[in-house]
Amino acid sequence: MGRKLSIVPEDDHDDLIKRYESFMTKSGTNGYFDVEELEHIVDYYLRKGKTDESSGALDYGFRIHPGNPQLFIKKAKILLSEGNATQALKILAQYSVTSEYEVLLLKTEVLVQLDRINEAVGFCNQVIAQSNNDLDVFCLDLAYIFLARLEIETAYHFLVEGEKYNPENIDLLYELAFCSEQVNKADESIRVYNKIIGLDPFSHEAWFNVGQIHFSGHNFTAALDAYEYALAIMPEDALCCLQKAHCNFQLNNYEDALADYMEYVDLAEKEWQILLFIGECYERLEDFDEAILYYKQSLEMNHENFEALTGIGICLLEQEKYQESLEYIKEAIILNNEASDVWVYYAEGLTGIDDNQGALKAYMRSIELDPEQPDTLMAIANICMENAEYKTALHYYDLALQKDIDHELDSIHLFMAVAYYQTGNDFAWHMSLAQAKEANPEAERIFYEICPGLEPLN
Repeated sequence: MGRKLSIVPEDDHDDLIKRYESFMTKSGTNGYFDVEELEHIVDYYLRKGKTDESSGALDYGFRIHPGNPQLFIKKAKILLSEGNATQALKILAQYSVTSEYEVLLLKTEVLVQLDRINEAVGFCNQVIAQSNNDLDVFCLDLAYIFLARLEIETAYHFLVEGEKYNPENIDLLYELAFCSEQVNKADESIRVYNKIIGLDPFSHEAWFNVGQIHFSGHNFTAALDAYEYALAIMPEDALCCLQKAHCNFQLNNYEDALADYMEYVDLAEKEWQILLFIGECYERLEDFDEAILYYKQSLEMNHENFEALTGIGICLLEQEKYQESLEYIKEAIILNNEASDVWVYYAEGLTGIDDNQGALKAYMRSIELDPEQPDTLMAIANICMENAEYKTALHYYDLALQKDIDHELDSIHLFMAVAYYQTGNDFAWHMSLAQAKEANPEAERIFYEICPGLEPLN
């Protein structure tokens, strides 16, 4: 299989095109063009999307080279570009030189456009089996054809074949890495990108894409390493800087994340989303004043910024500015009353101003939206305890225990022991207190302080 490549003109002032157009407008005198020149002219107009001009050049070619098979191939190519794949296939079926590179690709493209995918694959596999020249290039060109029709798995198949024939074809390796990711072979994609990096250690694109794959797989440490290499090669890549910031944030490296977000702001346009991220970094670092400052800047750029309103509310809660906090959280709820966590913050603000009944309603609304909240269920139970509704409290403590799969609820068995005691269930409060003591040796002392008059168990 020999590959026939035409020379692509660098610009519209290509001498051949100028000569042809000059002749066609009758201002030129030389009207003879050989077959290769006419092929070049036809392809030039096809690349420009000028099908009519391409057809005109071909018609002229047939007048001076009647019946030329190479021109018939160009005719099939024009028909294909016009969506007439059936007629294109008829022409190709009459062309006897089946090993011609352009014909092989064109026939494949025609079959794909006719949705005869299996036939196209079979044809290509047969060509590959019978040839051994430039097969990596052929496989790459086949992949482009199938990718254009979103036949990703088929493209992947041919790229895998192509790698076997030339494992150092970087263009092919890039497409193989892309397709591997698209067919959910992330490890394979990383392998291929690492192979590219081995061939070209300064490939910014490969390093960045490795970072993206690791980031998608929540392997933030590996992603961070890849982004740092990419930035060492291209320090002004704003997107890479942003992804690095996200990695640091996910790894709880809030100071590093903050520095990266600030650098992104210097490299790119200031955006309300980035100000939001900066605010959250300051919030995690417990610098609530700075966090509020950036949240407010973000809010100024987007007045319906639910996250900024919530962030300001949380920071004010942390500063025990409950009334001011409630104002922002109310605005957040107006924008989105389906967010369960915001109802929790609202309840905490109401608790801060001693509105326990309002807080209870807010907690209940949060549980209605998301029942899988052990902390919120325990908060509801605690309010019921304060209201001396001990049986109701026990109900919610029990629900909280069921949801607490990570065993993170401190003191829940102690509170349950108190509730059981208040309902007169001696066996249950003894059992709960014993469990409380296992988690906290001080639990027994606290219990008897809450329930004076009882004798210690020992």
